[in-house]
Amino acid sequence: MAKFDLREKIFNNRSYTPIPLLILVLILAEPSTWSILAGIGLMAIGEFWRLWAVRYAGGATRTTSGVGGDELVTAGPYAHLRNPLYLGNLFNALGICVAAWAWMPWMLIVCLVFFGVQYGLIISLEEEYLRNRFGEAYRVYSSNVPRFIPRLRAWPGAAAAKPQPLRKAIRTERHTLGSLTLITLLILLRWKVF
Repeated sequence: MAKFDLREKIFNNRSYTPIPLLILVLILAEPSTWSILAGIGLMAIGEFWRLWAVRYAGGATRTTSGVGGDELVTAGPYAHLRNPLYLGNLFNALGICVAAWAWMPWMLIVCLVFFGVQYGLIISLEEEYLRNRFGEAYRVYSSNVPRFIPRLRAWPGAAAAKPQPLRKAIRTERHTLGSLTLITLLILLRWKVF
């Protein structure tokens, strides 16, 4: 019988766990021109990080059936921080909150707490896997590259790797881009209709 691991359950469902928070943000939304523009700016920063990361990590980042990975990715944004996709997700979530301007500033605090708990659990699971799978190579990498706040200069020990074409990264990222577009349209509707 498999042992229950909350971290793995959250990892496998990480695309769905923010939905209740998103619904609450849309219900409480009081957007303005300024908030929508600022929110879109934050989402653009988030997608920059995500696309940059996907160009180096590829489609393996889209898995929802357990943590895995055949190689330790250390190039591109991974030479600046270990979790660039999650930093992108945070900017996207903050951008949605700002665009909607729902229950401010408290919704930002709720969002930060939610992300801190969810990604704290996910990152601990992923790091456990990476330590077991890559051993000393991961220990060296993790001792030189921060978990969540980017280092300004790329880690010199990063592997040289060529990123995949931007078109392929955009195709891999299509679900996130589609979701952000839909959410932005719903916020715009809320702004114009209510």
